[in-house]
Amino acid sequence: MKTATTPSRAVLLACSFAFIIVQLDVTIVNVALPRMGQELGASVGDLQWVVDAYTLGFAVFLLSAGVLGDKFGSRRVFLAGFWLFTLASLACAAATGAMMLNVARAVQGIGAALLVPSSLAILNASYAHDKVQLAKAVGWWTAAGGVSIALGPVLGAVLLEMAGWRSIFWVNIPLCLAGAWLTMRAVPAAAGKDPQRAFDMPGQLLAVVALTAFIGAVIEVHALGWTHAMVQGGLALAALAGAVFLLVEARSKAPMLPLALFRSAGFSGAVAFGVLVNCAYYGVIFVLSFYLQSVRGYTALEAGMIFLPLTGTFIFSNIASGRMSARTGLRAPMIVGGLIGASGYALLGVFGISDHAGFWAMLPGLALIPAGMGLAVPAMTTSILSSVPGGQAGTASAVLNTARQVGGALGVAVYGAMVAAGTPAMAMAGLRTALAVSAALLLTAAAIAWQCVAAPGTRAAPMAVGRVRPKGP
Repeated sequence: MKTATTPSRAVLLACSFAFIIVQLDVTIVNVALPRMGQELGASVGDLQWVVDAYTLGFAVFLLSAGVLGDKFGSRRVFLAGFWLFTLASLACAAATGAMMLNVARAVQGIGAALLVPSSLAILNASYAHDKVQLAKAVGWWTAAGGVSIALGPVLGAVLLEMAGWRSIFWVNIPLCLAGAWLTMRAVPAAAGKDPQRAFDMPGQLLAVVALTAFIGAVIEVHALGWTHAMVQGGLALAALAGAVFLLVEARSKAPMLPLALFRSAGFSGAVAFGVLVNCAYYGVIFVLSFYLQSVRGYTALEAGMIFLPLTGTFIFSNIASGRMSARTGLRAPMIVGGLIGASGYALLGVFGISDHAGFWAMLPGLALIPAGMGLAVPAMTTSILSSVPGGQAGTASAVLNTARQVGGALGVAVYGAMVAAGTPAMAMAGLRTALAVSAALLLTAAAIAWQCVAAPGTRAAPMAVGRVRPKGP
Protein backbone atom coordinates (compact mmCIF):
# COMPACT_ATOMS: atom_id res chain seq x y z
CA MET A 1 0.00 0.00 0.00
CA LYS A 2 2.81 2.42 0.74
CA THR A 3 4.35 2.17 -2.70
CA ALA A 4 0.95 2.68 -4.31
CA THR A 5 0.01 5.79 -2.40
CA THR A 6 3.32 7.60 -2.15
CA PRO A 7 3.59 8.52 -5.87
CA SER A 8 0.03 9.86 -5.83
CA ARG A 9 0.82 12.14 -2.89
CA ALA A 10 3.90 13.46 -4.67
CA VAL A 11 1.81 14.05 -7.80
CA LEU A 12 -0.82 15.86 -5.73
CA LEU A 13 1.87 18.11 -4.27
CA ALA A 14 3.24 18.95 -7.73
CA CYS A 15 -0.24 19.76 -9.05
CA SER A 16 -0.98 21.84 -5.96
CA PHE A 17 2.19 23.88 -6.55
CA ALA A 18 0.84 24.72 -9.99
CA PHE A 19 -2.53 25.90 -8.70
CA ILE A 20 -0.86 27.90 -5.93
CA ILE A 21 1.19 29.78 -8.52
CA VAL A 22 -1.77 30.37 -10.83
CA GLN A 23 -4.04 31.69 -8.08
CA LEU A 24 -1.32 33.66 -6.31
CA ASP A 25 -0.73 35.83 -9.36
CA VAL A 26 -4.42 36.68 -9.52
CA THR A 27 -4.30 38.61 -6.23
CA ILE A 28 -0.69 39.40 -5.33
CA VAL A 29 -0.29 42.21 -7.87
CA ASN A 30 -3.26 44.31 -6.75
CA VAL A 31 -1.59 45.93 -3.75
CA ALA A 32 1.46 46.85 -5.85
CA LEU A 33 -0.37 48.62 -8.69
CA PRO A 34 0.06 52.20 -7.35
CA ARG A 35 3.82 51.68 -6.84
CA MET A 36 4.12 50.18 -10.33
CA GLY A 37 2.34 53.20 -11.77
CA GLN A 38 4.72 55.61 -10.05
CA GLU A 39 7.92 53.84 -11.10
CA LEU A 40 6.88 52.97 -14.66
CA GLY A 41 4.94 56.16 -15.38
CA ALA A 42 1.86 54.07 -16.17
CA SER A 43 -1.67 55.41 -16.52
CA VAL A 44 -4.71 53.98 -14.74
CA GLY A 45 -5.67 52.19 -17.95
CA ASP A 46 -2.20 50.65 -18.19
CA LEU A 47 -2.47 49.44 -14.60
CA GLN A 48 -5.87 47.90 -15.24
CA TRP A 49 -4.27 45.75 -17.93
CA VAL A 50 -1.61 44.50 -15.50
CA VAL A 51 -4.49 42.49 -14.04
CA ASP A 52 -6.58 41.99 -17.18
CA ALA A 53 -3.73 40.83 -19.47
CA TYR A 54 -3.13 37.88 -17.16
CA THR A 55 -6.85 37.06 -17.09
CA LEU A 56 -7.12 37.33 -20.87
CA GLY A 57 -4.09 35.16 -21.62
CA PHE A 58 -5.31 32.55 -19.15
CA ALA A 59 -8.90 32.38 -20.38
CA VAL A 60 -8.20 32.49 -24.10
CA PHE A 61 -5.65 29.66 -24.21
CA LEU A 62 -7.28 27.21 -21.79
CA LEU A 63 -9.04 25.21 -24.50
CA SER A 64 -5.92 24.95 -26.64
CA ALA A 65 -3.87 23.94 -23.60
CA GLY A 66 -6.32 21.17 -22.78
CA VAL A 67 -6.09 19.74 -26.30
CA LEU A 68 -2.28 19.98 -26.30
CA GLY A 69 -2.16 18.06 -23.02
CA ASP A 70 -4.42 15.32 -24.34
CA LYS A 71 -2.34 14.94 -27.52
CA PHE A 72 1.25 15.38 -26.39
CA GLY A 73 0.93 14.29 -22.78
CA SER A 74 -0.20 16.17 -19.70
CA ARG A 75 3.25 15.90 -18.09
CA ARG A 76 5.00 17.53 -21.04
CA VAL A 77 2.49 20.41 -21.23
CA PHE A 78 2.54 20.75 -17.44
CA LEU A 79 6.33 21.20 -17.44
CA ALA A 80 6.06 23.65 -20.35
CA GLY A 81 3.64 25.67 -18.23
CA PHE A 82 6.12 25.87 -15.36
CA TRP A 83 8.98 26.94 -17.65
CA LEU A 84 6.86 29.52 -19.50
CA PHE A 85 5.54 30.93 -16.23
CA THR A 86 9.12 31.18 -14.94
CA LEU A 87 10.35 33.07 -18.02
CA ALA A 88 7.33 35.38 -18.00
CA SER A 89 7.84 36.14 -14.30
CA LEU A 90 11.47 37.06 -15.02
CA ALA A 91 10.27 39.38 -17.79
CA CYS A 92 7.71 40.98 -15.44
CA ALA A 93 10.37 41.60 -12.81
CA ALA A 94 12.68 43.15 -15.42
CA ALA A 95 9.99 45.30 -17.11
CA THR A 96 11.09 48.84 -17.98
CA GLY A 97 7.68 50.07 -19.06
CA ALA A 98 3.96 49.34 -18.86
CA MET A 99 3.81 47.74 -22.32
CA MET A 100 6.59 45.24 -21.53
CA LEU A 101 4.97 44.43 -18.19
CA ASN A 102 1.54 43.84 -19.70
CA VAL A 103 2.87 41.63 -22.51
CA ALA A 104 4.78 39.58 -19.95
CA ARG A 105 1.63 39.31 -17.82
CA ALA A 106 -0.28 37.97 -20.84
CA VAL A 107 2.44 35.35 -21.33
CA GLN A 108 2.14 34.49 -17.64
CA GLY A 109 -1.55 33.90 -18.27
CA ILE A 110 -0.72 31.53 -21.14
CA GLY A 111 1.63 29.65 -18.81
CA ALA A 112 -1.18 29.42 -16.27
CA ALA A 113 -3.47 28.05 -18.99
CA LEU A 114 -0.94 25.29 -19.67
CA LEU A 115 -0.79 24.42 -15.97
CA VAL A 116 -4.43 24.15 -14.91
CA PRO A 117 -6.00 21.63 -17.34
CA SER A 118 -2.87 19.47 -17.40
CA SER A 119 -2.69 19.41 -13.59
CA LEU A 120 -6.27 18.13 -13.39
CA ALA A 121 -5.59 15.59 -16.15
CA ILE A 122 -2.55 14.35 -14.21
CA LEU A 123 -4.63 14.00 -11.05
CA ASN A 124 -7.31 12.16 -13.00
CA ALA A 125 -4.73 9.71 -14.39
CA SER A 126 -2.99 9.26 -11.03
CA TYR A 127 -6.23 8.48 -9.18
CA ALA A 128 -7.99 6.72 -12.07
CA HIS A 129 -8.28 3.56 -9.99
CA ASP A 130 -10.26 5.25 -7.22
CA LYS A 131 -12.77 8.05 -7.88
CA VAL A 132 -13.29 8.55 -4.15
CA GLN A 133 -9.60 9.38 -3.72
CA LEU A 134 -9.83 11.58 -6.83
CA ALA A 135 -12.55 13.64 -5.16
CA LYS A 136 -10.37 14.07 -2.06
CA ALA A 137 -7.34 14.98 -4.19
CA VAL A 138 -9.31 17.64 -6.08
CA GLY A 139 -10.45 19.03 -2.73
CA TRP A 140 -6.84 19.41 -1.57
CA TRP A 141 -5.84 20.86 -4.97
CA THR A 142 -8.60 23.45 -4.73
CA ALA A 143 -7.70 24.21 -1.11
CA ALA A 144 -4.11 24.95 -2.17
CA GLY A 145 -5.44 27.58 -4.55
CA GLY A 146 -7.62 28.98 -1.77
CA VAL A 147 -4.58 29.38 0.48
CA SER A 148 -2.69 31.31 -2.19
CA ILE A 149 -5.67 33.58 -2.93
CA ALA A 150 -5.99 34.38 0.78
CA LEU A 151 -2.27 35.00 1.24
CA GLY A 152 -1.76 36.90 -2.02
CA PRO A 153 -2.64 40.42 -0.84
CA VAL A 154 -0.81 39.97 2.48
CA LEU A 155 2.32 38.50 0.88
CA GLY A 156 2.22 41.18 -1.79
CA ALA A 157 2.09 43.95 0.81
CA VAL A 158 5.01 42.46 2.76
CA LEU A 159 7.18 42.02 -0.33
CA LEU A 160 6.28 45.50 -1.55
CA GLU A 161 7.51 47.10 1.66
CA MET A 162 10.62 44.93 2.01
CA ALA A 163 11.92 44.66 -1.55
CA GLY A 164 9.75 46.66 -3.97
CA TRP A 165 7.11 45.64 -6.49
CA ARG A 166 9.45 43.55 -8.66
CA SER A 167 9.84 41.06 -5.82
CA ILE A 168 6.22 39.91 -6.21
CA PHE A 169 7.30 38.32 -9.51
CA TRP A 170 10.63 37.00 -8.23
CA VAL A 171 8.75 34.92 -5.65
CA ASN A 172 7.28 32.83 -8.48
CA ILE A 173 10.68 31.49 -9.52
CA PRO A 174 11.39 29.09 -6.61
CA LEU A 175 7.76 27.93 -6.63
CA CYS A 176 7.91 27.13 -10.35
CA LEU A 177 11.25 25.35 -10.01
CA ALA A 178 9.96 23.28 -7.08
CA GLY A 179 6.85 22.32 -9.03
CA ALA A 180 8.87 21.36 -12.11
CA TRP A 181 11.27 19.27 -10.01
CA LEU A 182 8.41 17.40 -8.35
CA THR A 183 6.79 16.80 -11.73
CA MET A 184 9.94 15.33 -13.28
CA ARG A 185 10.42 13.17 -10.22
CA ALA A 186 6.88 11.88 -9.63
CA VAL A 187 4.67 12.17 -12.73
CA PRO A 188 4.92 9.34 -15.31
CA ALA A 189 6.12 10.49 -18.73
CA ALA A 190 3.08 9.06 -20.51
CA ALA A 191 0.46 10.60 -18.18
CA GLY A 192 -2.66 11.52 -20.14
CA LYS A 193 -0.98 11.04 -23.54
CA ASP A 194 -3.03 10.28 -26.66
CA PRO A 195 -0.75 10.55 -29.75
CA GLN A 196 -3.71 9.77 -32.04
CA ARG A 197 -5.50 12.96 -31.03
CA ALA A 198 -5.60 15.31 -34.03
CA PHE A 199 -4.82 19.01 -33.73
CA ASP A 200 -7.80 20.96 -35.05
CA MET A 201 -6.16 24.18 -36.26
CA PRO A 202 -9.34 25.91 -37.58
CA GLY A 203 -11.10 25.18 -34.30
CA GLN A 204 -8.12 26.44 -32.28
CA LEU A 205 -7.95 29.73 -34.16
CA LEU A 206 -11.69 30.33 -34.04
CA ALA A 207 -11.79 29.61 -30.30
CA VAL A 208 -8.95 32.06 -29.65
CA VAL A 209 -10.65 34.78 -31.74
CA ALA A 210 -14.06 34.27 -30.10
CA LEU A 211 -12.71 34.21 -26.54
CA THR A 212 -10.34 37.15 -27.09
CA ALA A 213 -13.10 39.28 -28.59
CA PHE A 214 -15.65 38.39 -25.90
CA ILE A 215 -13.47 38.66 -22.81
CA GLY A 216 -11.62 41.73 -24.15
CA ALA A 217 -14.94 43.48 -24.80
CA VAL A 218 -16.29 42.54 -21.37
CA ILE A 219 -13.12 43.82 -19.69
CA GLU A 220 -13.51 47.18 -21.44
CA VAL A 221 -17.20 47.56 -20.48
CA HIS A 222 -16.25 49.10 -17.13
CA ALA A 223 -14.19 51.85 -18.77
CA LEU A 224 -16.06 52.38 -22.04
CA GLY A 225 -19.66 51.30 -21.37
CA TRP A 226 -21.89 48.86 -23.23
CA THR A 227 -22.68 51.29 -26.07
CA HIS A 228 -19.07 51.98 -27.11
CA ALA A 229 -18.22 50.84 -30.64
CA MET A 230 -15.22 48.82 -29.45
CA VAL A 231 -17.32 46.89 -26.93
CA GLN A 232 -20.18 46.24 -29.35
CA GLY A 233 -17.76 45.32 -32.13
CA GLY A 234 -15.94 42.88 -29.86
CA LEU A 235 -19.20 41.22 -28.80
CA ALA A 236 -20.35 40.98 -32.42
CA LEU A 237 -17.03 39.44 -33.49
CA ALA A 238 -17.23 36.99 -30.57
CA ALA A 239 -20.75 35.93 -31.58
CA LEU A 240 -19.73 35.46 -35.23
CA ALA A 241 -16.53 33.56 -34.43
CA GLY A 242 -18.35 31.45 -31.84
CA ALA A 243 -21.08 30.48 -34.31
CA VAL A 244 -18.53 29.53 -36.97
CA PHE A 245 -16.56 27.60 -34.33
CA LEU A 246 -19.60 25.47 -33.47
CA LEU A 247 -20.26 24.76 -37.16
CA VAL A 248 -16.63 23.77 -37.75
CA GLU A 249 -16.53 21.54 -34.68
CA ALA A 250 -19.82 19.85 -35.56
CA ARG A 251 -18.47 18.89 -39.01
CA SER A 252 -14.90 18.09 -38.05
CA LYS A 253 -13.80 14.44 -37.93
CA ALA A 254 -11.42 15.26 -35.06
CA PRO A 255 -12.69 18.42 -33.32
CA MET A 256 -10.72 20.22 -30.62
CA LEU A 257 -13.97 20.36 -28.63
CA PRO A 258 -16.03 17.21 -29.20
CA LEU A 259 -19.57 18.55 -28.91
CA ALA A 260 -20.72 15.03 -28.04
CA LEU A 261 -19.24 15.59 -24.58
CA PHE A 262 -22.22 17.81 -23.79
CA ARG A 263 -24.56 14.83 -24.16
CA SER A 264 -23.30 13.70 -20.77
CA ALA A 265 -25.56 15.23 -18.13
CA GLY A 266 -22.73 15.19 -15.59
CA PHE A 267 -20.46 17.14 -17.94
CA SER A 268 -22.93 19.75 -19.22
CA GLY A 269 -24.47 20.19 -15.76
CA ALA A 270 -21.09 20.79 -14.13
CA VAL A 271 -20.13 23.34 -16.82
CA ALA A 272 -23.40 25.24 -16.31
CA PHE A 273 -22.91 25.05 -12.54
CA GLY A 274 -19.41 26.55 -12.89
CA VAL A 275 -20.60 29.45 -15.04
CA LEU A 276 -23.32 30.42 -12.55
CA VAL A 277 -21.06 30.12 -9.49
CA ASN A 278 -18.28 32.23 -11.00
CA CYS A 279 -20.66 34.83 -12.40
CA ALA A 280 -22.12 35.35 -8.94
CA TYR A 281 -18.86 35.24 -6.98
CA TYR A 282 -16.60 37.44 -9.10
CA GLY A 283 -19.40 39.89 -9.84
CA VAL A 284 -20.09 40.34 -6.12
CA ILE A 285 -16.39 40.63 -5.26
CA PHE A 286 -16.06 43.47 -7.76
CA VAL A 287 -19.11 45.47 -6.66
CA LEU A 288 -18.55 44.80 -2.96
CA SER A 289 -15.05 46.27 -3.24
CA PHE A 290 -16.53 49.34 -4.94
CA TYR A 291 -19.14 49.66 -2.17
CA LEU A 292 -16.67 49.33 0.70
CA GLN A 293 -14.20 51.88 -0.64
CA SER A 294 -16.32 54.35 -2.62
CA VAL A 295 -19.53 54.30 -0.58
CA ARG A 296 -18.45 53.35 2.94
CA GLY A 297 -15.03 55.06 2.80
CA TYR A 298 -12.87 52.11 3.88
CA THR A 299 -9.21 52.12 2.89
CA ALA A 300 -7.88 49.45 0.54
CA LEU A 301 -6.24 47.65 3.48
CA GLU A 302 -9.44 47.74 5.54
CA ALA A 303 -11.44 46.42 2.59
CA GLY A 304 -8.86 43.67 2.09
CA MET A 305 -9.17 42.61 5.72
CA ILE A 306 -12.96 42.47 5.39
CA PHE A 307 -12.54 40.15 2.41
CA LEU A 308 -10.44 37.64 4.36
CA PRO A 309 -13.45 35.48 5.38
CA LEU A 310 -14.36 35.26 1.68
CA THR A 311 -11.07 33.50 0.97
CA GLY A 312 -10.11 31.85 4.25
CA THR A 313 -13.27 29.74 4.61
CA PHE A 314 -12.59 28.15 1.21
CA ILE A 315 -9.66 26.17 2.57
CA PHE A 316 -11.66 24.21 5.12
CA SER A 317 -14.74 23.63 2.96
CA ASN A 318 -12.58 22.46 0.02
CA ILE A 319 -11.12 19.70 2.20
CA ALA A 320 -14.55 18.88 3.62
CA SER A 321 -15.90 18.55 0.08
CA GLY A 322 -13.63 15.61 -0.71
CA ARG A 323 -14.67 13.81 2.46
CA MET A 324 -18.35 14.50 1.83
CA SER A 325 -18.08 13.31 -1.78
CA ALA A 326 -16.49 10.08 -0.59
CA ARG A 327 -19.50 9.40 1.65
CA THR A 328 -22.42 10.75 -0.41
CA GLY A 329 -21.32 11.01 -4.03
CA LEU A 330 -20.81 14.21 -5.99
CA ARG A 331 -24.37 15.50 -6.12
CA ALA A 332 -24.83 16.20 -2.40
CA PRO A 333 -21.89 18.63 -1.94
CA MET A 334 -22.90 20.52 -5.08
CA ILE A 335 -26.50 20.90 -3.92
CA VAL A 336 -25.65 21.68 -0.29
CA GLY A 337 -22.89 24.05 -1.39
CA GLY A 338 -25.24 25.88 -3.73
CA LEU A 339 -27.85 26.29 -0.98
CA ILE A 340 -25.29 27.49 1.57
CA GLY A 341 -23.83 29.97 -0.93
CA ALA A 342 -27.30 31.28 -1.80
CA SER A 343 -28.00 31.78 1.93
CA GLY A 344 -24.75 33.73 2.27
CA TYR A 345 -25.62 36.11 -0.57
CA ALA A 346 -29.13 36.61 0.84
CA LEU A 347 -27.85 37.29 4.39
CA LEU A 348 -25.26 39.75 3.12
CA GLY A 349 -27.89 41.61 1.11
CA VAL A 350 -30.42 41.79 3.95
CA PHE A 351 -28.18 42.49 6.96
CA GLY A 352 -24.75 43.51 5.68
CA ILE A 353 -25.44 46.37 3.27
CA SER A 354 -26.43 49.69 4.85
CA ASP A 355 -25.04 53.06 5.91
CA HIS A 356 -24.02 51.75 9.32
CA ALA A 357 -23.55 47.96 8.97
CA GLY A 358 -20.08 46.98 10.18
CA PHE A 359 -17.90 43.93 9.74
CA TRP A 360 -19.83 41.76 12.20
CA ALA A 361 -23.08 42.35 10.32
CA MET A 362 -21.37 41.27 7.09
CA LEU A 363 -19.50 38.31 8.57
CA PRO A 364 -22.25 35.62 8.40
CA GLY A 365 -22.78 36.22 4.69
CA LEU A 366 -19.05 36.58 3.99
CA ALA A 367 -18.39 33.25 5.71
CA LEU A 368 -21.28 31.29 4.16
CA ILE A 369 -20.53 32.27 0.55
CA PRO A 370 -17.09 30.62 0.36
CA ALA A 371 -18.21 27.79 2.64
CA GLY A 372 -20.82 26.86 0.06
CA MET A 373 -18.56 27.37 -2.94
CA GLY A 374 -15.78 25.43 -1.27
CA LEU A 375 -18.08 22.44 -0.86
CA ALA A 376 -19.42 22.64 -4.39
CA VAL A 377 -16.42 23.44 -6.61
CA PRO A 378 -14.25 20.34 -5.96
CA ALA A 379 -17.27 18.09 -6.48
CA MET A 380 -18.12 20.00 -9.67
CA THR A 381 -14.56 19.52 -10.96
CA THR A 382 -14.58 15.81 -10.11
CA SER A 383 -17.91 15.46 -11.90
CA ILE A 384 -16.29 16.83 -15.06
CA LEU A 385 -13.32 14.46 -14.81
CA SER A 386 -15.59 11.48 -14.10
CA SER A 387 -17.88 12.22 -17.05
CA VAL A 388 -15.35 11.85 -19.89
CA PRO A 389 -12.87 9.23 -21.13
CA GLY A 390 -9.43 9.55 -19.53
CA GLY A 391 -7.86 10.66 -22.81
CA GLN A 392 -10.06 13.77 -22.85
CA ALA A 393 -9.55 14.87 -19.25
CA GLY A 394 -7.40 17.85 -20.27
CA THR A 395 -9.96 19.08 -22.79
CA ALA A 396 -12.81 18.59 -20.33
CA SER A 397 -11.12 20.49 -17.50
CA ALA A 398 -10.16 23.22 -19.99
CA VAL A 399 -13.81 23.58 -21.03
CA LEU A 400 -14.86 23.90 -17.40
CA ASN A 401 -12.23 26.50 -16.55
CA THR A 402 -12.85 28.48 -19.74
CA ALA A 403 -16.58 28.56 -18.99
CA ARG A 404 -15.85 29.70 -15.44
CA GLN A 405 -13.58 32.50 -16.69
CA VAL A 406 -16.27 33.65 -19.10
CA GLY A 407 -18.85 33.56 -16.30
CA GLY A 408 -16.61 35.56 -13.98
CA ALA A 409 -15.88 38.22 -16.62
CA LEU A 410 -19.58 38.52 -17.43
CA GLY A 411 -20.47 38.84 -13.75
CA VAL A 412 -18.00 41.70 -13.27
CA ALA A 413 -19.41 43.55 -16.29
CA VAL A 414 -23.11 43.06 -15.52
CA TYR A 415 -22.88 43.63 -11.77
CA GLY A 416 -20.56 46.59 -12.28
CA ALA A 417 -23.25 48.29 -14.36
CA MET A 418 -25.61 48.00 -11.37
CA VAL A 419 -23.45 50.17 -9.10
CA ALA A 420 -21.35 52.25 -11.51
CA ALA A 421 -23.46 55.40 -11.52
CA GLY A 422 -25.66 57.37 -9.19
CA THR A 423 -25.68 58.35 -5.52
CA PRO A 424 -24.36 56.16 -2.68
CA ALA A 425 -27.95 55.14 -1.95
CA MET A 426 -28.38 54.00 -5.55
CA ALA A 427 -25.08 52.09 -5.35
CA MET A 428 -26.27 50.29 -2.22
CA ALA A 429 -29.55 49.45 -3.94
CA GLY A 430 -27.60 48.12 -6.93
CA LEU A 431 -25.44 45.98 -4.67
CA ARG A 432 -28.51 44.54 -2.94
CA THR A 433 -29.93 43.70 -6.37
CA ALA A 434 -26.64 42.03 -7.33
CA LEU A 435 -26.70 39.95 -4.16
CA ALA A 436 -30.31 38.91 -4.77
CA VAL A 437 -29.41 37.88 -8.33
CA SER A 438 -26.44 35.92 -6.98
CA ALA A 439 -28.66 34.06 -4.51
CA ALA A 440 -30.99 33.18 -7.38
CA LEU A 441 -28.06 31.99 -9.52
CA LEU A 442 -26.81 29.70 -6.73
CA LEU A 443 -30.31 28.25 -6.23
CA THR A 444 -30.43 27.61 -9.97
CA ALA A 445 -27.02 25.93 -9.78
CA ALA A 446 -28.24 23.68 -6.96
CA ALA A 447 -31.26 22.71 -9.07
CA ILE A 448 -28.97 21.89 -12.01
CA ALA A 449 -26.87 19.66 -9.76
CA TRP A 450 -30.03 17.88 -8.57
CA GLN A 451 -31.09 17.19 -12.15
CA CYS A 452 -27.77 16.49 -13.87
CA VAL A 453 -25.35 14.90 -11.40
CA ALA A 454 -25.74 11.22 -10.58
CA ALA A 455 -27.22 10.24 -7.23
CA PRO A 456 -25.12 8.08 -4.85
CA GLY A 457 -26.69 4.86 -6.04
CA THR A 458 -25.81 5.65 -9.64
CA ARG A 459 -22.41 7.32 -9.30
CA ALA A 460 -20.95 5.20 -12.05
CA ALA A 461 -23.44 6.43 -14.62
CA PRO A 462 -21.66 9.66 -15.61
CA MET A 463 -18.39 7.74 -15.98
CA ALA A 464 -19.83 5.33 -18.54
CA VAL A 465 -19.37 7.62 -21.50
CA GLY A 466 -18.74 5.05 -24.18
CA ARG A 467 -22.00 6.15 -25.82
CA VAL A 468 -20.69 9.72 -25.92
CA ARG A 469 -17.52 9.07 -27.89
CA PRO A 470 -16.77 11.75 -30.48
CA LYS A 471 -16.09 11.05 -34.12
CA GLY A 472 -12.53 10.51 -35.24
CA PRO A 473 -9.67 8.41 -33.86
